[in-house]
Amino acid sequence: MSGAVSAVQDKLAAGARLDFAEACRLWDLELLELGNWADAVRWRLNPEPRVTFVIDRNINYTNICVSGCRFCAFFRPPGAPDGYVLSWDELAAKLTELKAHGGSGVLLQGGLNPELPLDYYLKLVSFIRDFGLAVHGFSPPEIWFLAEQNGMRLTDLIRRLKDAGLSSIPGGGAEILVDRVRRQISQQKCSSSQWLEVMAAAHRLGLKTSATMMFGHLETREERVEHLFRIRDLQDDTGGFTAFIPWTFQPGGTHLGGQALGAVEYLRTLAISRLVLDNVPHLQVSWVTQGPKVAQVALKFGADDFGSTMLEENVVAATGVGFRLERSEIETLIRQSGYEPQVRDHRYNLEESSQ
Repeated sequence: MSGAVSAVQDKLAAGARLDFAEACRLWDLELLELGNWADAVRWRLNPEPRVTFVIDRNINYTNICVSGCRFCAFFRPPGAPDGYVLSWDELAAKLTELKAHGGSGVLLQGGLNPELPLDYYLKLVSFIRDFGLAVHGFSPPEIWFLAEQNGMRLTDLIRRLKDAGLSSIPGGGAEILVDRVRRQISQQKCSSSQWLEVMAAAHRLGLKTSATMMFGHLETREERVEHLFRIRDLQDDTGGFTAFIPWTFQPGGTHLGGQALGAVEYLRTLAISRLVLDNVPHLQVSWVTQGPKVAQVALKFGADDFGSTMLEENVVAATGVGFRLERSEIETLIRQSGYEPQVRDHRYNLEESSQ
């Protein structure tokens, strides 16, 4: 074992914060050792033997998008015959079904659709709120696009959405927060700094947000670590991130293509995320891309959250990956792993016990 790796282990044992070079050396640790260190951080940050999840559905209000991301199999360009914007009746039916399943909120995202005015978005949020559901909505690229389309300051736009009922913002559209990569996979989408600027503005207005990382395409391992440090740095400033969700690129049906990363690289990246993000309270598994069994293993690699029941999910499904889990199945998987399931909302407030 090299002295540099040994020094990293000493810092982990002391619970000390890793710098960038030290974090990059984590890739040299054995997989199970890495998992053990990440699990120790999980228990330090979340000492209760529980794993949380939320009852919701992903509603994609439109698939029309001008971004043209090479990794996306879901979007359709303006004018495409299979492009859509949900009707209010379609949306009402989805919300009614979610309420019947005991849902607390909606993960609301769509494409960068130039045909929708700001009033549509404000009505969309208030429409959902009128069903008694929270709105965890609009990724930073959507918000940046809306601000540009309407000639508004970010703060003013986010305040308008918040006043309409927006309660939190999902961390989508981050991909890799390194512009070298973004220029190749999502050239028309906001830059990494702009993504962070949206999140900073939201945090300062009192909105909690999550953060994501889609990896396993054109980025290097070092660039994954750079992504983590950009999240960590902003969290030091604002404290507004509730959770981090890393998930693997799914190449099916995309222009980018390639091969999906396997479980070992996913678990390694998940554990490193937990070790670097010492100031983000929760780490979420990605059973949607990895399947339920790998998700169970992930609970020993730093994760303490099982994500969502996802009554509906369209974006990953468009790549041909189709894992689905009912609430009862999620609860069983959590218990089999040695934890108690606990329902939460999108802001990570605990709800009624799911026993």
